[in-house]
Amino acid sequence: MASLYFSYAAMNAGKSTILLQSAHNYRERGMTPLLLTANIDDRNGAGQIASRLGISQPAETFDATSDLFALIKANSSPHVVLLDEAQFLTPDQVWQLARIVDELSIPVLTYGLRTDFRGELFPGSAVLLAIADNIREIRTICWCGKKASMVLRLDENGQPIRTGAQIEIGGNESYVSLCRKHWHAGKTNAD
Repeated sequence: MASLYFSYAAMNAGKSTILLQSAHNYRERGMTPLLLTANIDDRNGAGQIASRLGISQPAETFDATSDLFALIKANSSPHVVLLDEAQFLTPDQVWQLARIVDELSIPVLTYGLRTDFRGELFPGSAVLLAIADNIREIRTICWCGKKASMVLRLDENGQPIRTGAQIEIGGNESYVSLCRKHWHAGKTNAD
């Protein structure tokens, strides 16, 4: 039976790696996965899902105006939809993904961040947490060894930023994953 899945984590937990492994597993079984990613994240080139491990695959892209139900319905009925950067979904798009599951009987596996650098839910993540059939936390660790559940944005001098736009694309140079205690303190290492 098809379900809507939301796997979330702080940055650098391996979400994209797990998604790419899932795509490989479906292909290995002779099934067709449809990979989707947000067009706003072009750090590895437009329409690419890439892992820090060095693997990547091309993907269809979406933006805030995309009708995901129409896109997937027109895409020759994939066996599964694998969506990276789920935090960039609009609430309406999350409901479109639910329709894909409920009306087309296609499983949808989404991967993304739960909260932003301010500790606030992304709108798409909030709706996924509310309506997904299955929710899973993928864990990574803080520099102290505790579970990292928060993301801290850093300025060009490595200092914490606590205000600003919710979305700013960046990687290890801009963000660090921390436990809640060290996120709150803005402490990015043992020094």
